[in-house]
Amino acid sequence: MAHPKRRHSTTRRDKRRTHDKLTGKQLSVDPTTGEIHRSHHAHVYEGNLYYKGKLMIEDYAKTV
Repeated sequence: MAHPKRRHSTTRRDKRRTHDKLTGKQLSVDPTTGEIHRSHHAHVYEGNLYYKGKLMIEDYAKTV
């Protein structure tokens, strides 16, 4: 395994680490129900499963 011959400065280390951060989940509002949910994911609202503003499965809570 390679080892550096000299110590890197803290500035060089911090430049490398600038991209090592977490980002929040992408959220959107459902046009039909007004619920906030993750983009490109189905969500349950009042026992029904919705995706892109359309009802996919009615009484989804009973089937799971």
